[in-house]
Amino acid sequence: MKKILIYGLCFLASVFFLTDCESFEFTNTNPNVSTKVTPGMLATKLITDITRNGSSSSHGIGSDYVNWLRDNMISKEIYWLEVAERSWMYNSFGRISFDPLTTLNNISSMTGFAGDNEAVVNSYRALGHFVRVYIFYHLTMKVGDIPYSEAMQGDDGIYYPKYDSQKDVFIGLLNELDEADRLFASGASFDGDILYGGDPARWRKAVNVLQLRLLISLSDKENDSGLNVKGRFQTTVNSRPLFTSNADNCQLVYEDRAGMKFPFYRENNNSEQFVQTSSVVIDMLKILKDRRLFYFANPTPQSVSAGTPSSDWEAYNGVEPSNTFNDVQAVVTAGQASRLNLRYFELPDCEPHAILSYTEQQFMLAEAAARGWIGGDAKAYYEEGIRAAMSFTAGNTPDNPDYHHNMMITDSYVEDYLQEDGVKFPANVDEQIHHIMIQKYLANFLQSPWTSFYECRRTGIPALPVNPLSNLNVPGDRMPVRWMYPQVEYDINSENVEAAVAAQFNGTDDNNGVIWILQK
Repeated sequence: MKKILIYGLCFLASVFFLTDCESFEFTNTNPNVSTKVTPGMLATKLITDITRNGSSSSHGIGSDYVNWLRDNMISKEIYWLEVAERSWMYNSFGRISFDPLTTLNNISSMTGFAGDNEAVVNSYRALGHFVRVYIFYHLTMKVGDIPYSEAMQGDDGIYYPKYDSQKDVFIGLLNELDEADRLFASGASFDGDILYGGDPARWRKAVNVLQLRLLISLSDKENDSGLNVKGRFQTTVNSRPLFTSNADNCQLVYEDRAGMKFPFYRENNNSEQFVQTSSVVIDMLKILKDRRLFYFANPTPQSVSAGTPSSDWEAYNGVEPSNTFNDVQAVVTAGQASRLNLRYFELPDCEPHAILSYTEQQFMLAEAAARGWIGGDAKAYYEEGIRAAMSFTAGNTPDNPDYHHNMMITDSYVEDYLQEDGVKFPANVDEQIHHIMIQKYLANFLQSPWTSFYECRRTGIPALPVNPLSNLNVPGDRMPVRWMYPQVEYDINSENVEAAVAAQFNGTDDNNGVIWILQK
C-alpha cells in the first residue's frame, strides 16, 4: 500500500540538505535517526511537497486544513462558514508566492547522491523532471509568464531570472516530460517513493498522464504549429503507457497512524460544522440523479428533524456559494444546508487524495476524441471515466448507512445512470464537451487540486456563480482569471517582472488579465 511517511522525516531531509554532514559527525546525534542524507530521503521530501495540495505549502494538518480546501472554495464545491472574510470563497485572489520553487533545490542533490547505478540515477532524474513540471505548471497556470529557464540558478550567478513566455514554458515542460518518460523507461527501482514504492513503470504512466493534462489545457492552441498539441497527444496515447485503472492513481493513501491520517479527521479538525456543501454540486447531482450526492453530503438538519429519510433526494440542500455571508449564515442557522458527509470527519483513512487519476485520464481521452485529436470512441472513454469515478467513491467508502444513506453505488446503478437524461452521451460535439466537463467537475470533488478551477476557466463549464454583492473581485460582475505576481518579485526582481507585465497585460498586473493560454 502506498503510504504517507511521517512529515518529520521529510523535514529531516531538508535539514540534512543544509547541513555539513562531515562536521555533523562530531556533534551529539540521535542513534535512531540517520545522520547522512540519502537520495531516498530527498525523494520523499520532493514527493511530499507536491502532494500536499498541488503546489501549495499546506497539506491540511492542524490549522492548515482550511488551506487544504481553498481550491475547492474557489471552484465553488464547498462553502466555509467560520468567518465572513474568507477571501477564497469570494474571489479575492491577490498575489501568489513563488515559494514552491524552493522545493527544486533538492533535485540536483538527490541525483548527486544517487550513486553509480545508471538505471537508479535515471529514475531519480526522471522524478526530478516530474516534480519540476508539476510545480512550474501550477505557477504558470496561475499567473502566466514565469521565470523558468533561469529559475533557481543562483549557484550559477543568476540572481535575477528573466521571465519566459507562457508558450515557451509549456514547450519546455512538455519536453521535460518526454525526457522523464525516456528516463523512467530505462530506470530501476528507487528509494523514498511514498506513492508507487519506487516502481519506475508506474511512475512512467503518471508522467504521461501529466503530459495529457498539459496538452488538454492547451485546447485553445491546438492549431499552433510550434506546440503540435494534437501530434503530441496522439504520440502519448498511441506509444506510451497510461493508467489502466484506479489502482494506477497518483495519490496519497491515508492510514490510522500518527502523521498519516486524513486531513479532515476529527482528531485534527474541530470545525466540521463550518463546512457546507455547495448548491453548484448538490443541485447538479440531484438533477442527474447521481448517488454520489449521498456520499458527498449529509441531509439538512431540518429534513432530519422532519423525519425525512436520508435516502430522499429532497433531504439535501446546498448553500449558494456566491450569496453574502449573512444570507448563507441564515440558511445554515435555519437548518436548511447540507454539511459534508460524516465519512470525511469520522474516517482517519478516508478516501485517498489524487493529484492525477485514471478518471481524469479517461475524461481527457474522451475530450480529445470528441475534438478529433485521437481515434477511439469518445463515448466509451466518457462512460469509463464515469465508472471509474463512481468506483473510486464507492470503493473508498465503508458500507455504513451514515456514509451512503442507503443509496449505494452499485454496478447496476452505474449502468442505469449512464442512460439518464443529462448523462447519456449526446451526438453533438459541443454537447459532448459539456457532458464531459460536468462529469469531470463532479469527479474532482475534493480531489485533484486546482483542476476544477482551471477547467471551468478554460471551458466555462460549469459556469461558476458570481454575485456583485459578495464578489471581492473588481469589477464585481466577473470571476478573476489569474493571480498577481509576488510582491517580493517587485522588490528584488523588478526589471524582469515589470517587463513580463508589460508584455502580457500592458503594464497592469491585476486579477483580470487574460493569460496567453486563455487567449483564443
